[in-house]
This record gives sequence, structure tokens and C-alpha cells, in this order.
Amino acid sequence: MKSTNVARNVVAALRDMGVRHVFGVPSGGWVDYMEAIRTTDGIDFVLTSHEGGAGFMADVCGRLTGVPGVCFGTFGPGATNLATGVGGATLDRSPMIALTDEMPAALRGRTVQMGIDHQALFAPLTKATMRIEAESAVDTLAEAARIALSGRPGAVHVGLPQGMSAVAVDEVRIAPPAADPAPAPDAAAVEALIAAFVAAEKPVLAIGLGAVHAGVQDRVVALAERFGLPVLLTPMAKGMVAETHPNYAGVLFHALSDLVGQTHAEADLVVAVGYDPIEFNYEGWMRDGLALASLDVAPADIDRDVHPVVADVVGAIAPVLDVLLALPATVKGWDLAALAARKAEIFARLAGREGAFAPRAALDVLRDILPADGIMTCDVGAHTHLIGQHWRTPAPGTQIMTNGWSAMGFGLPAAIAAKLCRPDTSVCCVLGDGGFLMTAGELATAVREKLAMVIVIFTDNDLALIRIKQEKKSNPIYGTPVRAEGTIGGPSLFGVPVTVARDPAEFRAALEAGFAANGPVIVEALLDSREYDNLVLRKDKP
Repeated sequence: MKSTNVARNVVAALRDMGVRHVFGVPSGGWVDYMEAIRTTDGIDFVLTSHEGGAGFMADVCGRLTGVPGVCFGTFGPGATNLATGVGGATLDRSPMIALTDEMPAALRGRTVQMGIDHQALFAPLTKATMRIEAESAVDTLAEAARIALSGRPGAVHVGLPQGMSAVAVDEVRIAPPAADPAPAPDAAAVEALIAAFVAAEKPVLAIGLGAVHAGVQDRVVALAERFGLPVLLTPMAKGMVAETHPNYAGVLFHALSDLVGQTHAEADLVVAVGYDPIEFNYEGWMRDGLALASLDVAPADIDRDVHPVVADVVGAIAPVLDVLLALPATVKGWDLAALAARKAEIFARLAGREGAFAPRAALDVLRDILPADGIMTCDVGAHTHLIGQHWRTPAPGTQIMTNGWSAMGFGLPAAIAAKLCRPDTSVCCVLGDGGFLMTAGELATAVREKLAMVIVIFTDNDLALIRIKQEKKSNPIYGTPVRAEGTIGGPSLFGVPVTVARDPAEFRAALEAGFAANGPVIVEALLDSREYDNLVLRKDKP
């Protein structure tokens, strides 16, 4: 066998898994790994401005490629910075391998500069945490990838003990990792599902992120059409059913959710397909006493004293949907004309209006210009709730948000990763000015990587979601203005040109120029945040 060292084995293993980018901020202990990346074809190191941004980028690479995204942070503050993005991958269900420096065995437990227990730090933020040994490093990475991909995907932490990278070892290669197959569902549970579904007069489909991972979009649409069922989506399942489809009933939890609630309030059974309550607990929207039938890779997480669980089918989702599709076609008791009228009211209220330039009009213009196969990422804030309901999403993965973790600062790193993974696709992000400030330094990453992408900043100088909650409690506005007035800065930031738009026409012209540019461009829309007040944070239960 050929002789090599640990660093080259680790990097070759990542490359052979399908990893194309490793994101992070290097350390002294990472130098050998950096050299291995430099000299290994098919994999690159992407220097980020902050380890948190590196974690978000790895998260989105995992989502878009199906291969674990990889990020790195050094001891102590490097690892704690990285932890924000790592937790995001776990709760947004993205496969990730998070690498960190670790103290060598002789120094673990000693008082050492920057020394904390990384295994303990990452344990609650990941599906598993482990560290390599020189001779078995590739086996450890293979196991990390398997865990990250299996079941509900998530992050796995792997520690790299300092001083081990240059140790001479035999060269070991790795096969591309595969997730553990979902188990076959229990036959009795499937029979219970069939009985409940057949007996229900008005079942409603609730589609979650697990259905996206299972790739059952066509089956979901066919089931809705065969039995005349309304389809509810969670925000991260956007694109599973087109907004123009007659059975589409809206997105849970986001803008105008009270109107969406008028549909599910009529249901006598919720058939949840890949529904992950990390986005929105069942109890937050299901009326008390409403029954649940769940199909997912994990058992239903619901208060069973309030909601009877008539079927809990755990395992592979697709074959169970095939069983339902094989049932005799019987149109259920839904009034699809009434559903269409509710949906029309939702979209009419979400359409841009004349008057002050505001978020709805800005999103309408952006949707007109971004190609149907383009990718829009967004940050966290009031605009997220509007995007969740309003943004037309033609396919899963064309709108990317964080809803399980919901970390401000996600949107810009997410767009950078999307452009790196899909270089020939138009990519933009929509950020509030508050969230933008959290990861503004990643503009330097976009410039360094020469990424042609458009960064849309909704500047309203307001943390609108918190301000609205303050006003609902009749509290004074305090601590939520981002600045007194004005824009985010000058004509360029970190070498990225900034165009300010004060009305839809200026915004459209700036976007058209931005998407034609050969590098990153900021389009700052000066908007009135008061438009959010009557759209978001509505009651989910009628």
C-alpha cells in the first residue's frame, strides 16, 4: 500500500464522498489539511469571514447536493462560532460533517489556552460527535457521513487532534457514503392508516420537510388529485405543490395563517406526510381533538392526550403513499371551489399595492425577474413570514430558508453556497437590514470567489417582528430600531457595489443590472415595514 499522512487521507476521503468545498477559517493545526486540499483535485477550501457563515454554507451545500457539507473551526472560539451553523444543519435537517481542532490526548482535561471540551460542546447540537485516530480516520469519516445522511439528516462533529495530521499512515480510499435505508413500515400501522383514511370525510394533507427528502412530490400531488384533498405545506416544504394547483391550500405558520386555518379547521383527519414538528408543532395549528395519521421516518411527536393518533406509520414514505394511491378513487367531501376562493383572497391580500414602496411590491418585482429555476435564499425576520406565503416556488430547493433553527444571518452565506453548488443558476438572497449586519463580512467571501449573485436588502431600519410583538402588548418600541434613518452604507461595501432603490421602477432596473453583472451586487430597497403589521403573526387556530 502507498504511504501517505492523515491529512491527505482525510481530504481524499472527503473528495471521494463527493465533497467539493470545505468552508472555514484556518488554524495552525489545519495547515496540513489545507496543503492536502491544495494538492487534491476536485475539492477546494473556501475562506469565510466567520465560522458561523462557514457552517451555514456547509448546511446549504448538504441540502443542494445530498452530500454532507463540510466546515471547519479551530479551538475554543472557532468551535463556538461554528456551532451556530452546526446547530442549524441539525434542526434544518441538512447533512453535515463539522470538523474542529481538538487537543491531543495528553492535553485533554488540562488547563490550556482556548481549551474546551468540543465533544461536550457539540453533543447537543449534532446527531453524533466523535474524533479520528490516525489509522482509522477514513472509517470515522465514513461513519460520520452515514449518520449525517440517515433518517432525518443532520450534523455530525468530528474532532481532529492537533499533531495527528502529519502522522504517516497507509493510503486508504472510501466509497461514496449512503444513508441507511428507511425501514419497511409496520403492516398493522399501514392498515390503521388505510382504515382512518377511508373513514374520513374531510382529510387534509400536511406536507413537511421529510417528504422533500423522500422525493415523493409526484405521489403527493397524485394523492391530492385522486381524492380531492387540500394540501398544506410547511415553509421548508415549499415547492412540493405549486401555488397554482387547485388543491394547494397554503403554508402553515407564515403570513395570513389565519386564512389558511379556515381550511384545516374543517378537517376531520390530518394525514401528515414527512411532517417534522421542528418547523411548527402540531398543537400550534390543529384544533383540539383533531385526529392525526402520520407517515414519516420518525414517530409522530404530538400531545396524544389532545390529539388522537389513529395511525403512526414509521419508515419509508413512498411505498405507503403507493398503498393509498391504490385505493378506489373516492372524492372526499371538500368544497374545492371554497378552497379556491380562500386562496384567491390570500394572494389578493399579498399582492403589491400602490403607495409607499413596501415588501410585497418588492417581492413581486423580484419574482418577475428571477428565472423560474433560480434560487432565492432568505434570512430570518418579518420578510421570511411574507416569503413563506407569498413567494411562488416552482420546485423544492428553489427557495431556501431556515425554519427549524431560524438563525438571523443565514441568508447571505446560504446564497454564497447555492452559487458555489449551482454556478450556472441565477442566485439571489433577500435579507432584512438587521440580519444582513450579522454576516455582512461574508460579502468579502463572495468577492473573493467571484460569485455573480444579487444581494437584496430590505432596509426598513426596524426589527419588525419584535416591534410588532411589542406593540401587541402595548409596550413602547425599544431596542428594535436598527438605525435612526438612512441606508446601510455608501456606494460599495467590501468591494460590492450598492444600488439604492426607492420605488418599484428603480428596484426593477437595479435587479436587471445586478443579474447581468459578473460579480456580487447589492440592491438595497428602502421599504416601509408597517406593511407587515396586518400580514404576519396571525392566529393559526381559528
